[in-house]
This record gives sequence, structure tokens and C-alpha cells, in this order.
Amino acid sequence: MSEFRIHHDVNELLSLLQVRGGDGAEVYIDLLQKNRTPYVTTTVSAHSAKVKIAEYSKSPEDFLRKYEELKSKNMRNLDPLVYLLSKLTEDKETLQYLQQNAKERTEMPANATTSTTTTFNVPQTSTKMSMQELEELRKKLGNVTASSNVPQSAEVTRKMLRDRHNKKNPTQPIPVFPNWVYERPALIGDFISGTAPVGEPTVPVGTMPLAAQEQALVEDLLFVLIGVDGRDIAAQPVLGRQSRSFVVDSSLDMSIKELVNRILPVASCYSTIARFTEEKSSFEYGQVNHALTAAMRTLMKEYLILVTQLEHLHRQGLLTLQKLWFYIQPTMRTMEILASIATSVDKGDCMGGSTLSLLHDRTFNYTGDSQAQELCLYLTKAASVPYFEILEKWIYRGIIKDPYSEFMVEEHELQKEKIQEDYNDKYWDQRYTIVQLRIPSFLQKMADKILSTGKYLNVVRECGRDVTCPDAKEVLYTLKERAYVEQIEKAYNYASKVLLDFLMEEKELVSRLRSIKHYFLMDKGDFFVHFMDLTEEELKKPVDDIIPPRLEALLELALRMSTANTDPFKDDLKIDLMQHDVITQLLRVLAIETKQEKAIINAEATELALSGLEAFSFDYIVKWPLSLIINRKALTRYQMLFRHMFYCKHVERLLCNVWISNKLAKQYSLHSAKWFAAAFALRQRMLNFVQNIEYYMMFEVMEPTWHVMEKNLKSASNIDDVLCHHTSFLDNCLKDCMLTNPELLRIFSKLMSVCVMFSNCMQRFSLSLRMDDEMNRLTLEHGTMDGPPTRMERTEEAEKKKLTSKFLAEHVDALQTDSGFEATISKFDSNFSTLLLDLLDKLSIYSTNDCEHSMINIIYRLDFNGFYTERLERMAVERSQKAAA
Repeated sequence: MSEFRIHHDVNELLSLLQVRGGDGAEVYIDLLQKNRTPYVTTTVSAHSAKVKIAEYSKSPEDFLRKYEELKSKNMRNLDPLVYLLSKLTEDKETLQYLQQNAKERTEMPANATTSTTTTFNVPQTSTKMSMQELEELRKKLGNVTASSNVPQSAEVTRKMLRDRHNKKNPTQPIPVFPNWVYERPALIGDFISGTAPVGEPTVPVGTMPLAAQEQALVEDLLFVLIGVDGRDIAAQPVLGRQSRSFVVDSSLDMSIKELVNRILPVASCYSTIARFTEEKSSFEYGQVNHALTAAMRTLMKEYLILVTQLEHLHRQGLLTLQKLWFYIQPTMRTMEILASIATSVDKGDCMGGSTLSLLHDRTFNYTGDSQAQELCLYLTKAASVPYFEILEKWIYRGIIKDPYSEFMVEEHELQKEKIQEDYNDKYWDQRYTIVQLRIPSFLQKMADKILSTGKYLNVVRECGRDVTCPDAKEVLYTLKERAYVEQIEKAYNYASKVLLDFLMEEKELVSRLRSIKHYFLMDKGDFFVHFMDLTEEELKKPVDDIIPPRLEALLELALRMSTANTDPFKDDLKIDLMQHDVITQLLRVLAIETKQEKAIINAEATELALSGLEAFSFDYIVKWPLSLIINRKALTRYQMLFRHMFYCKHVERLLCNVWISNKLAKQYSLHSAKWFAAAFALRQRMLNFVQNIEYYMMFEVMEPTWHVMEKNLKSASNIDDVLCHHTSFLDNCLKDCMLTNPELLRIFSKLMSVCVMFSNCMQRFSLSLRMDDEMNRLTLEHGTMDGPPTRMERTEEAEKKKLTSKFLAEHVDALQTDSGFEATISKFDSNFSTLLLDLLDKLSIYSTNDCEHSMINIIYRLDFNGFYTERLERMAVERSQKAAA
């Protein structure tokens, strides 16, 4: 059972029991996953469980009748359910809870009904209802009940199946038999309702001598055994899927009548088989049922030959009722088994794989009865031929030719081109899917391998290469499962190797992934420095003012002028300007299927225009079949990692530019030297934080995880392993880079915002200091076109410079006194320290409680000298005190 199935079933059960509050479904799901076995357990015996429930039940007959009805319909997992229910009868506490729960659930609708519905009072009559009126009422109610239970006619069923098929396969309509096939009941071979035997009226058979009665009944029985009404034995009309019953002349001698009633079940079985073979041989019911009916007709020929031989004996006067009973007995068992199978297939509406499951279970259950098992084995082998033909084409060539929707694998019309466009496109998961009801029980264990085998071969065929398994052999049904299991294993191993070699060697999957790593995980340092230098001015603009072709040209230039020029796949790298900044994008993704999803999606856009730096991302062109691995979902994960690191690099560059700009301030001996030193120290702390975060993400998360993935890819045996390793790599990177935790993400976003605002503030201050340099550049020290400067011009220049220096010094002091620059720096310091402590504290909690041990490395790097240790310990103590209170 898949993890998704466990989640679904547990939630459904809690919903049915109307359980609210508590620990929720997750606790039960974890328990089930821990305690379940990774292999298929042996089939449980339902006999003792059935007896136990029957003893516990208030109406054991009803329970056993319902069990047999469901068993005849080939209901899957019936025996495990009965076993579970028998275990529940032993658990008094659970039983008490279920009884209380059932009582509450029955009371709720009753209360709701009494409060909302209108009550109708039946007028009281003074006279009692007569027996005749009561009998008429009973008949009417019986007719209504019977009509409501009548299954839909065979014609309606055929039309429904035909319409469903034609809707799914409009280019391959089902062939239809002409109407006269169904309008001529004499062609069926079964009893014709509403007809009376033709001939002169005869005296009642009971008035005849005993020998004459016997001869008359032998003749009638020979007719009835081939589906024709006799004179003294008449077939009753059947309603739906009921068995045929007969009416024997009541005047018949009791001894003869008893013997006749022993033989009539054979005629009833014949009628059931004849109706079944006629109905299920239509194209609408599929090839498996058609093959089954053909096999049954072959067996019925032997039965008809026997009846013909008995008729020949009767004509010679050598057949008595006792001899008829003697000759017909060996056939009774065969007819009973055939009729039982026909009834079960009909009741269960079985087609394709479900028919084979029923036949296999019957064959297996007849172990010990060699004749019955041989008969069922013959039917199963015959019915499985068309199914195994579809299976062979699928596992040997990757082709599905299933015109009647019987095979376990179903194909869906999906376009492989969308795999690079649609984030939610699940081509690999949804193009071919398994339909559980169509899986034969003897192939249940191999279903996943059968699906994967055909999928692997189909991908190679989609690339224009014809591929056929060299070990292809005919698959035949046998009770020894190992025979066809080995064939499926060989086909699976071949398909896995073919597709894996095709992707790894011909399509160079690992080289493609390395190319993506160079750009999205910032593996090429010189390329990024050059690219950010070239695009710095362009990316500062609002995103609406950016010209994408210009960015593409700058990207091309950076690629050609760096070590990335040696990458053979560099031309597949493209520019993408996103609608949201990376934090908003991540929070929207993390809010999916949570309570905050609606609020975040409907949140109004910020008034601030998105800058190019915030919207910038790379994109990558991947063609089929590599797009199976590097699909849109995987590329989106790469983009999130890239945008996160790219923004960190941008903040680092801003802080480095602050350091360069602030060098100019060192030449001034100002009153502001003390708070300016505090600003320098804060800038260094911010730079240390950003650089350590970058180092952690690149060298302690991405590189080690990448090497683990590369190692796993070398040992991968099939494409599903490759998909699993690649997805695991991306998920681990996102998790360890703090991108999957909304709380950590918000704190980190605020820290980055504080760093950016501090950088902008310091740049504005440094801009005022650059006024001196601007004045110096206007000096006439180098003269003009008229020659070197005169003494008067030099004197004027010196006075200008003196006035400028005085103005700058006054301007700087004014910033300190009027604008409160010292308070601003102190505020930045306080905000940064508070947020950083909050981040370290949360990291400490997650690394301890959630066993995210890699995150603790950030604490060691940022608190390498124990600067924050004392305050973190104090926060931990306060938190524990609050928890205790």
C-alpha cells in the first residue's frame, strides 16, 4: 500500500467516525508506516474469523448470506476485512467506542430530520383492513420491490459499455452485432419464455401407469436438458441474474418426481451457462470474457453430445429414469462449476483482469479436487490468452493495444511538450497508470514492475528508436507463478538498462545536470562576478523598464568571456524575469494546502515596484526525454535555490561597496568618528553573516549533497531511481538552506532587508562626502587650453577648496545633530542583533527537536567566539520557564 493510500484511508476512516481534535491523522499514519511489513503477507484464512463473527452476530444467517453474496461477486480484500472484524470483536474497548459512535451518528440525523422535515399523520380508520385488501397490498409492495431490484437489461448494459468505450477511443469504435442476433431468441439455445408445447391435448401424466409416466418424463428431461420446455416440465421465467427454476406436474408419482428434481439442477446450470455465453460473447464485454465463453462453449459441446447419445438410447427404448440419472451424474459437477463461474462473473460485472482474478482464485481453491481444478485451469488458460497478448506487447515493446480497456495499465492522452511548461504536469506519473480492479490477482506483486517495464520502453520509442526485448517469450498462465515472474523480471531488467544507457550515454544526463549546477547553484565564480558587473546598472531598474534582449546579450557576453565558455550546453541557459520576489514565491509554495494559502494568494501586491534584481532568475531549455528528469518542477526548485543565493550575493556586493565608499571618510577627523566606527563594526558583522550563510549553503549543503547524488546516479539501476535521487537532492538542498521553513524564511528575509537598508543609508552618507572629490576634479591644476593657470586662478582655487572642506565638515556635523545619525546606526544595530539572535535561537530549536543537525553548523560559524552564547542560553532558560508555567 502506498503512502498516499495510507493517508487517504486514515483520513476517510476518521471522517466516517466523525473524530475531531486529538492528535490528528499523522500519529496513526506514522504508527501504520512503522509497523507495516515491506512484503506481501500470506493470505489470511477467513473460515475461523467468519465463524467467530457469526457467533457474535445477532443474525448469523444474514451475515453468512451477505458474505457468500460478496464472495460470489469477487470482492477483493473481503477475507482480510472479515479477519479484521473478528479481531475487533475481541477488543471490548474499541467495540464500546464504535457502539457509542454509531449511536451518536444515528441520533444526529434523527434530530435533524425532526427539526427540518414535515410530519405527515396517517388518518385513522374505524374499519379494519380485510384479508383480501391486505393480500393485494402485499402483492403491490412485492412488485415494487422486485422492480426496484431488477438489474438493467443486457441491451442497456451493452449500450453503456459501448458508449464509454467509443468516448474513450473515438477512432476505434466497437463492432456491433446486427439487431436480429438479439431479436431471435431461438438462436440463444436457452428456454423461450411464454411458449406452450405444441401438440394435441393429453391426459394428466399422473393418471398414466407408472412405466408410461417414467417414459414421458425421460422424454421431457431430454428436452429440458437442452433448453426446450417439456410437456410436464416447464421452465419458469428468470428475473435478472436468478437461477432457472422449473415447475413439474403436481400429479406426478412422488418417487418419479423426486428423481426428476435431482436431475433438473443440470438443466438449470445449462440455462445459466447458455445465457452467460450468449451475453458475454458480445464485443462490449471484452476479449477475456469472449475467450472464456468460447472455452465454455467447447465444454458444452461435450455435454450436448452426451444428451444426444442419451436421446439415441431413448429412441431404442433402452433409457430409463434411473439410467438417465446414472449417465448424467458425472456431468453434474462440471455443469455446477461452469454455472457457478458464470454467475460470479455476471454478478461481479467482471471484465479483463477481474475475470482472470476470479478464475485464478477458483482454480487455487479447488486444490485437492483434481477434476475441478483441471477444469478451472483449462478455463483460466483459455481466458488469459488475449490478456497475455496485451501484456507481451507492453513488456517487450512498450506498446499498449487494449481496444476494450481490460489491461491493468491505462494510457492517458498527455503531451510530452508540456512537461517543460506546466509546473503541475505529471507526464511520467500520469501518462500511464495502473487500474487496480484490472490487475489479475496472480500478477498483483508484479504490477509495478509491469508498469515500469512498458514505460521505460515507451520513452525510448518516443525518441524514434524501435526497441524489442531479446528475451521475448510467450507468457502462459500456470499455477506456478515463478514461470511468468521470471519472464517479467527479464523484460524489466532489459527495459531498465536500455533507457538508463540511453539517457546516461547518448543524452548525457550527468553532463546536463553539471551544466545546470554551474549556473543555478553558482558553481562558476568568475562567470557570476563578470555577469553581475555587466548587469548591475540594468538590474537596478524596475522590472517593467528592463529590456530582456539586452539582458540576454549581456548574458551571452559573460558566458563567452569566462570559463563557462567551455560548457557545451551553455546556449540552453536563458533569462527569466519572475512576477514575485523569491521570498514571496517560496511562501506561496509553502502555503499550498494550508490554512494560510487563501490569505497569501489573495494578498494585495505591494506598492513598491519589483526591481530587476528581485525578479531576476535563470531558465534552462531541456528537451525530451531529459525533460522527464529535469522537468518544470525540478527547474523551479533550481530557480528557488539560485534566486536565494543570487540575492545573498547581491547583498554581499552592497556591503562590500559600503566598505569601499567608507574609505573616503577616514580622511576626516570629525566629531562623528565614534558612531562612524560603530557603523563600520556593524557593516563588518553584516558582511560576516552574509558570507558565512553563503559558505554554509554552497560548501556544507550543496556540494556534499551533489556528490552523494552523483555517487547514487552511478549505482542507479533504473530511471525511477534516477528520478528519486535527483528529487531527493533538490529537496535536501531546499530544506537545509532554510527554504522550506516559513518561520526561518521570514526571519532571514528581515535580516536581508536590514542589511540592504543599512547599505543604502551608508551610501547616502558617503555620497555627501564625495562632494569634496567632485570639487577636486574641477581643479585647474592642469590648466586650460589657454595655458597653465595663473597665480590669481590658483589663489581662487585654494579658497574654493577651503570653503568646500569647511562646508563638508559642517554638513557632516549637521547630520549628526539634526538627523540623528547616531540613533539611526544604533537602531540598525539593535534590529540586526535581535533578528540574528532570533534566527540562531530558532536554528538551535530545529536542530535539536527536528534532528536537522546540518543547521547547527550555521550557529557554530556565526557564533564562533561565543559572542551570542550567553544571550542564547538566557533565551533558552526563559523559553523553558514559559513552557513549565
